[in-house]
Amino acid sequence: MENGESNYAYLLRCADGSLYCGWTNCLEERLRAHNEGRGARYTRGRRPVKLVYYEEFATRREAMRRECAIKKLSREEKLRLIKSKDL
Repeated sequence: MENGESNYAYLLRCADGSLYCGWTNCLEERLRAHNEGRGARYTRGRRPVKLVYYEEFATRREAMRRECAIKKLSREEKLRLIKSKDL
């Protein structure tokens, strides 16, 4: 692991039902930032957001690669991922 930190690719469900994908090394802090309007321009106007899926990785690079791969999935494929984890 890089500096003992975990890295995550994650999906949020926005208040309007849309999905947002990102990566971070601190899920709790990033979720708070999204809900306070500091996370991403996309989620700023779609609050509140809820964490519905995440995967943990040892390195930032792996998390960023997975984020990119998830973003290429269709909405239906993303919903299947969410259902498989069922937070």
